[in-house]
Amino acid sequence: MLVDAAGLWFRAFYALPESITAPDGSPVNAVRGFCDMLAALLERDRPKRLAVCLDLDWRPKFRVDLLPEYKAQRVAPGEDLAAPGAAASEPASLAPQVDMILALLGAAGVATVGAEGFEADDVIGTLAARERRDDVVVVTGDRDLLQVVADEPVPVRVRYIGRGVAKSELLGPAEVAERYGLPPERAGAAYAELAVLRGDPSDGLPGVAGVGEKTAAKLISAFGSLAGTLEAAKNGDVAPPKAQKALLAAEDYIRRAARVVFIRDDVPVQWDRDDAITPRTADLARCARLAEQFGTASSAQRLLTALYG
Repeated sequence: MLVDAAGLWFRAFYALPESITAPDGSPVNAVRGFCDMLAALLERDRPKRLAVCLDLDWRPKFRVDLLPEYKAQRVAPGEDLAAPGAAASEPASLAPQVDMILALLGAAGVATVGAEGFEADDVIGTLAARERRDDVVVVTGDRDLLQVVADEPVPVRVRYIGRGVAKSELLGPAEVAERYGLPPERAGAAYAELAVLRGDPSDGLPGVAGVGEKTAAKLISAFGSLAGTLEAAKNGDVAPPKAQKALLAAEDYIRRAARVVFIRDDVPVQWDRDDAITPRTADLARCARLAEQFGTASSAQRLLTALYG
């Protein structure tokens, strides 16, 4: 199981009120929610290995160099758009809770992994692509990660929690292809290409004017790929003419955006420990002390039970 850490703790933060506090009065809503959600996911899928994947750079330079508008709307006021900075949308009371979550995960023996200069998506993409032994389940509420679904060399599925952990969906290539009208034999890559054409306002990606999700899917299915769609536009084979004109006008954007949207599968990941779920890596006494300090004893215990029984 590969967990998109930030996606889970943001969801936890907004799912529970900040009135949930530690004995010292500090908010711990995200800490409690994160532990409960992770426990529920473990109880459902029962993985043998677990890695919580971190954003060590939420707005990597290589993506900003290609598209300066990438996540620009999230940059804190006064920050240089070309430089890493605090996300303007991150609540002030969340950052201290992230430190608490990471401390609890470490004490519970849960592996965390990141890559300097890259997002958690790239870490997940790399680990999923490298796996040759076990089935992979990616936990995320970010549709961008649908592009990692695969059947070979091992099954890679996305447990999509966009509607909440309790209503999560397990999606593979067949489900992604059916849902978005994409070629099943290359559903993951085709989804990324669809995202390039459709755009994503949350990431500052405008997409191609007049090309929505359904039109993007039809184009990619008709011409086999994003490259095939551009070639068809150049040959005058795209209908209606308005879409053809829009594709040709956006060719430079499309080529740059593809390198931004596609998740990397070759990043230098750094682990804090092995990903095997085993109590040998846990410091249960420290976990108990932290849980008491944070006022999250029941949630921490549920997580430990889900991990080790």
